[in-house]
Amino acid sequence: MTSTIPELPKNLSASPQRQLAQIVHRWTSGNGMHHSAIEGVDLFRSDALTSCASTVYEPSLIFIIQGTKTVQLGDREIVYGPLSYLANSVHLPVLGQIVDACQDQPYLAAKVVVDTQEVTDLVLELGDKVGSYDPHTPCPEVGCGLCMSQMDDRMQNALFRLLSLLDSPDDIPILAPLARREIIYRALIGEMGPRMRKFVAADSQANRISQVISTLKDRYAEPLRVKELADEANMSESSLFHSFKQVTRMSPLQFQKKLRLHEARRLMLNEGLEAATASYRVGYESPSHFSREYSRMFGAPPKADVIKLRGEQLVVNN
Repeated sequence: MTSTIPELPKNLSASPQRQLAQIVHRWTSGNGMHHSAIEGVDLFRSDALTSCASTVYEPSLIFIIQGTKTVQLGDREIVYGPLSYLANSVHLPVLGQIVDACQDQPYLAAKVVVDTQEVTDLVLELGDKVGSYDPHTPCPEVGCGLCMSQMDDRMQNALFRLLSLLDSPDDIPILAPLARREIIYRALIGEMGPRMRKFVAADSQANRISQVISTLKDRYAEPLRVKELADEANMSESSLFHSFKQVTRMSPLQFQKKLRLHEARRLMLNEGLEAATASYRVGYESPSHFSREYSRMFGAPPKADVIKLRGEQLVVNN
């Protein structure tokens, strides 16, 4: 039986967290990701714990409203719970697992996709008002592409203003861009501001790595040539390798492999390609090599994994 969040007494005002939870719960009909009516805003819900799952985070802000999730990026693990949020400055392959959720208290989250130009424009407007870096925050490595912070009251209220537009769809075209801008502004003036700024500053190492990641994302099926990537980024090969690992917590080769396997999985799941065809499409020369690496990453051979995923999709959609 689907759980519901009870209505509040009319004389009792809800906390910002509870208001956010009610909105996300109302607009998610079941477990999984739900695209909302607001462009670039997705909602997540899970009524139970999940196993470790591999995915690719795009540049975005992910807000945890209820429940707890662990995210592993390379050799680094982040645990984030209620009212915390992640800033992903670049595309990053990660492992995620929901570790606190049940029917009465489901895991609830919202993702706001962030365009680099939006961040750049606000950074230019803010100038030196971008928040100062605190080395004692939960994300000590300034160059890391994935950072965590806690939502203060102003961020919670800004997120509420954005998500509450789902209840007044006629207001979305005009007010959603303003609400998105406020959310990015709140992130930039907070403790994660300096990290976010590094990825849009043209003369920074983080920005150069961001460009390398974009190249790898667009050309993941091609043979990896580190020297070519380093030349394009105006960096030495050793500097590229070191900085790339600082941002992504993995080597360029590991990063490319994860992108290839995720794309192969998408091709099989959404376009119905056979495993061998998908493996060639993403750059593998040997289907058996592809199958071994796929099994190591996703925990099952390609065919079995896709059958399982399709079964899960049917459960969510019914």
